[in-house]
Amino acid sequence: MKPNGFFVTGTDTGVGKTLFAAALTRALVARGLRVAAMKPVASGCERTAEGLRNPDALALMAAANVKADYSAVNPYCFLPPIAPHIAAQEGGIVIELDRLRKQFESLAAAADCVIVEGAGGWLAPIGDTTSIADIALELAVPTILVVGIRLGCLNHALLTRESIAARGAPFCGWVANHIDPDLERATENVATLSLRLGAPPLARLPFMAVASTSPDVSEAAARLHALSMEHRA
Repeated sequence: MKPNGFFVTGTDTGVGKTLFAAALTRALVARGLRVAAMKPVASGCERTAEGLRNPDALALMAAANVKADYSAVNPYCFLPPIAPHIAAQEGGIVIELDRLRKQFESLAAAADCVIVEGAGGWLAPIGDTTSIADIALELAVPTILVVGIRLGCLNHALLTRESIAARGAPFCGWVANHIDPDLERATENVATLSLRLGAPPLARLPFMAVASTSPDVSEAAARLHALSMEHRA
């Protein structure tokens, strides 16, 4: 049986990957599924009594109902808020794809679905020759692209989608996250992306003035649940 899950990537950092990934996790839990979460690589972590902790990873853990040790959810955790490959180099650490795959498979064995969130954008480097894209390919689960709807998003989204296709990664849709409340012609931008990406967004998230607000992605969860069952068969 195939491991079951989704890889949430983005057009850039700060576009709402965690917001959507956590909301999707909660929505799938509400559908009665056992859902685990994973943040394979994270930088910009905080020192705690338990060790380094990343806010995004903690948010995913709080949304999931399959409990796991922090080290299982976030295997590579770096203190400085810099590009992961630079943080890894400075720490003398090599991010190993095989380790991440094995950890994902361990989580998947206890869950109906694993929501995996990338770091930065699709091609953010994690080593001398590897990137976030290679993690998605290693895990071999469908990718969801979160697009931050702001000036420049058309080019970023289309280039990212082109790269996903070029690498042969399974793609199951995109999410429109309105991160700029002052963007002119936002609806027209979403319409253009719907045309160019070949489908309307799985979810369209309104601007969140309060970071703790959770968007309703129940409809997207229902569609993704059906897709995941097809993938797992």
